[in-house]
Amino acid sequence: MRIEQDSLGTMELQDDDLFGINTLRAADNFKLPGKQTDLQMIHSLAIVKKAAALAYKELGVREDGIYDAIADACDDVIEGKYDDAFFLSAFQGGAGTSTNMNVNEVVANAALIKLGHKPGEYQIIHPLDDVNRGQSTNDDCPTALRISAIIRLRHLSEACNLLEEKLRLRAAEFAEIRKLGRTELMDAVPITLGNEFNAYADAVHRDHGRMKVSEERLSKINLGGTAVGLGNNSTKEYRDLVVKKLNDLTQLQLEEPNDLMDPTQNNDVFVEVSGLLKALAVNLLKLLAISVS
Repeated sequence: MRIEQDSLGTMELQDDDLFGINTLRAADNFKLPGKQTDLQMIHSLAIVKKAAALAYKELGVREDGIYDAIADACDDVIEGKYDDAFFLSAFQGGAGTSTNMNVNEVVANAALIKLGHKPGEYQIIHPLDDVNRGQSTNDDCPTALRISAIIRLRHLSEACNLLEEKLRLRAAEFAEIRKLGRTELMDAVPITLGNEFNAYADAVHRDHGRMKVSEERLSKINLGGTAVGLGNNSTKEYRDLVVKKLNDLTQLQLEEPNDLMDPTQNNDVFVEVSGLLKALAVNLLKLLAISVS
């Protein structure tokens, strides 16, 4: 067993636990039913931590190799090697502080092992001072959430594009099949089945377009803005470099907005994404109703 201490006291952990006292506190404080924090979010947070570590390595902040170890540990998290160390509820206090600290602790302890040390030897690699250096829950979590949303929207966008192609093919195939169009649940005027499928394809095409627009807005990240978007405890050199490193790692076109405080305090883009998903669901329900009938 090992003992870790915080301002509230001490807690006992297994020697090989990669999480630490902050994670245990959160598990005890937020015993809420429901799903755990999404693993895509966890993996995206690890990408953010890796970008920060690579930025600090290039800036020469420390020359003892800890940032290489942190980056390697982040790779393990991203690959899902330590998924069982992330068990906190998605419903928690703050802006994701518990999840951010969970990732900080796991990355720090995994990096310590890589350097031949034991978990909990934070005088060598500290979850906050090193893994979370120049960061805050308030810029890490929104950035990771935007990355996660873009990744999943791209998968959905590919599926919508394929669906539209199939609907267009069916529209051409059914171009000569006549049927009655209906209004107010009553037979109205003749149409073709091709007309109907073209209209479905048009709706999915609009859904696809909405995703592209939302992705552009999601790409504005506040990484480097720290707690409130003013960049306290980070430097301009770090802010510029960490975004570049993040783009190298994700191959996304992420960029710093004109005002870092905007994406720090405003979440309307996620409401927009929620709305486009609802719009897509309405269109897909129509298609489902037709296929069932």
